[in-house]
Amino acid sequence: MISTHDLEQLAEIELQKEEEEEEEQGSLGGHPLAPSSGNACQDMSHPYYDVARHGILQVTGDDKYGRKLIIFSSFCMPPSHQLNHHRLLEYLKYTLDQYVESDYTVVYFHYGLRSSNKPSLRWLREAYREFDRKYKKNLKALYVVHPTNFIRIIWNIFKPLISHKFGKKLTYVNYLAELREHLNYDQLIIPPAVLRHDEELRAAQKGGPPPPVKIPPPRPPLPTQQFGVSLQYIREKNNGALIPPVMCQTVSYLKRKGLKTEGIFRRSARVQLIKDIQKLYNQGKPVSFEQYSDVHVPAVILKTFLRELPEPLLTFTLYDQIQDFTKVESSLRASRCKRIVESLPEHNFIVVKYLICFLHMVSQESISNKMSSSNLACVFGVNLVWPPKGTISLGALAPLNIFAELLIEHYHTIFSSRCPPQQVLP
Repeated sequence: MISTHDLEQLAEIELQKEEEEEEEQGSLGGHPLAPSSGNACQDMSHPYYDVARHGILQVTGDDKYGRKLIIFSSFCMPPSHQLNHHRLLEYLKYTLDQYVESDYTVVYFHYGLRSSNKPSLRWLREAYREFDRKYKKNLKALYVVHPTNFIRIIWNIFKPLISHKFGKKLTYVNYLAELREHLNYDQLIIPPAVLRHDEELRAAQKGGPPPPVKIPPPRPPLPTQQFGVSLQYIREKNNGALIPPVMCQTVSYLKRKGLKTEGIFRRSARVQLIKDIQKLYNQGKPVSFEQYSDVHVPAVILKTFLRELPEPLLTFTLYDQIQDFTKVESSLRASRCKRIVESLPEHNFIVVKYLICFLHMVSQESISNKMSSSNLACVFGVNLVWPPKGTISLGALAPLNIFAELLIEHYHTIFSSRCPPQQVLP
């Protein structure tokens, strides 16, 4: 039986071999001090700016199942002498602490890990111990992208420490295209070098230049379609109803059955079940949440509906204003928030008011459900607004969450002045 010491030596040898092969192919350049994508933290007042500025960790919205999506990119790690790995561990915990009460998913981009920037195995052991049950319980999936022999050897070293249940959460992903099945691929923040590496891998597999990743052309929506179509489309196909049926039914059910449920909106549901319910809605068939006996199902359906809108409820137009929102003095933010929301088109305003009114009700039961305005904002911020192009970086999340928190907490102040004749409230 191979000892742990021998496995550690084998891992080092494998990593060096991989580096030599990459250098021969000329595919691995030097590591930048910060990623060229512009998604690194630019806020020098951040408590972990020394680590965050490299862009190693990103939070980019939710996966297809409503779980927070967290990305770790090895390529963005600078050489070890330029990065305090103890601070890196603290930063990882600091970031995860904001999300681990909810279900979440981690994507690890392995490409770019080298001897020069690799944390020690001692650090990895310490990290595994530090990430106790609180962190492991709600981690629902861990995708390791572009795994190598080094990764497999490391897994064998840690296998005695890892529970069978945790091991089942691990999925090896050989090519980026495989992530499309599980994640909103276009939301991912992927270092350009990782994209190039993926192309090289596909080219080597085929023995020629990589074929373009084929994305099937979008099908025309059904007349009964609810997911992935605009508010206007839904309104036209539903006799002028201002509030989409999915929102009406989920909110109505949750108002009756879920207001006091602890962790409402933080849990995920069975993937196939959510897909089946979406299909029923899109085909115009009746959906009864009573039969599922799980309030988390309509909660996930509501988040999924918002996330799949072609344009967010708060519109692309307001994204930059919301991003600049934190520059406003704290005492003036509620009035600024009010002006921004009142500039929405009337239909969007009515739907946003309906949703926020309900979330305000949820927050009023926070003693029971543990979902304060702040906690709800962490869940719904990225589902209310996102940029027209590209993805939401970790640094861009804070303004979205603060804005959403104010909407929920100061619902009556922000929405009371504008009362459209056709408004509907839950």
